[in-house]
Amino acid sequence: MRMSVEQPLWRALTAYRVLAVVYAIGLFATAYGHFVRPWLALGYYAVLVAWTLATLPRVANAAACTKRFLAVDLAVALTGILITPLADDPGRIASGGPTLPSIWTAGAVLAFAVKGGWRWAAVASTLVAVANLIERGSPARDTVHNVVLVWVASIAIGYVVEVARASERTLARALEIEAATRERERLARDIHDSVLQVLAMVQRRGAVLGGEAAELGRMAGEQEIALRTLVSGGLVPVSRISEDAAEGALVRAVDEPEAEDPGVPADLRALLAPYAGARVSLAEPGAPVELPRAAAREVAAAVGAALDNVRAHAGDHARAWLLIEDEPDEVVVTVRDDGPGIPEGRLAEAEGEGRMGVALSIRGRLRDLGGSADLISVPGQGTEVELKVPKNARVTDVTRPRGKAAGHG
Repeated sequence: MRMSVEQPLWRALTAYRVLAVVYAIGLFATAYGHFVRPWLALGYYAVLVAWTLATLPRVANAAACTKRFLAVDLAVALTGILITPLADDPGRIASGGPTLPSIWTAGAVLAFAVKGGWRWAAVASTLVAVANLIERGSPARDTVHNVVLVWVASIAIGYVVEVARASERTLARALEIEAATRERERLARDIHDSVLQVLAMVQRRGAVLGGEAAELGRMAGEQEIALRTLVSGGLVPVSRISEDAAEGALVRAVDEPEAEDPGVPADLRALLAPYAGARVSLAEPGAPVELPRAAAREVAAAVGAALDNVRAHAGDHARAWLLIEDEPDEVVVTVRDDGPGIPEGRLAEAEGEGRMGVALSIRGRLRDLGGSADLISVPGQGTEVELKVPKNARVTDVTRPRGKAAGHG
């Protein structure tokens, strides 16, 4: 995907260089009689015209405008400034007469700005300023005025170019993501209309037939849930970054490395998606549920501990449901099962026996995050664990290691 936001700037620069060299020659022609060495000026203008016309393709785009060309181009401008005292009348120079390249010098500086941004423009314009001061011999008002004008204008244009490139990369990335999203939605519709329906039918028929068919149905149900999670975008998407390779904005897909900063936001949905299966249903919002990365990991670990308790005490055939709710100030994750429930007083008894699954793996994690974990259980009606964590959860207290859940308690 290629864009051309800055291409009009290159076209304008090409036209400017041609007009500037014509203007410089016109100034020389009107003051020809004042030059003490007109042959030197004529020789320089011959080189300047030949160089300008020969290098027009070089200022056609960023790829053709190389660093070597920019260096030679600026050298041509600086040479014209420095030989002006040798060719022109000293009186004209003292009175503020133009240099041999005149405004053509600004074109060389602007090429730096369009190619490399404001930093390159600052370097080029500084070199031009030094050359002008040497040519004049003293920092006269008109010289300083021209120097500051070129310096400010080139840096401003360079900054505008950098902003345009950043906008270009952002637009290219947005268009790429939009195209990928549309393709994913199309595939999701096709899969839903075919594969998912077949898997759901196999699961239902297997449960009715029993025996080996039931096992086949169970496997089909697991694959249905995994595939549904994938096409619904519950997993972490591929990251797309933009590059400026000097020939336009490029977008490529890369694997997104895990951020080292624990405070970097992470999508809680992606961390809880692996828990979904044939006997664990996951209900989540359509938009990302962001928490600081370390906090999201602790919440996911607490959910894992709760599901470990379900498997350990409710049996392998018990079903569980995960619900993620994105509230304005907090995130709520509910883990509910259809097991036999927890007898009254069992949690306190487990803590007394040193079995700290709920106390540490669940409640302790949420307490360190500034949240809470509430457990509601009715014998014969299952268990519900509600985890609440604030969106600005602290991430400095979550490095203490915890063991896996060791039973209710």
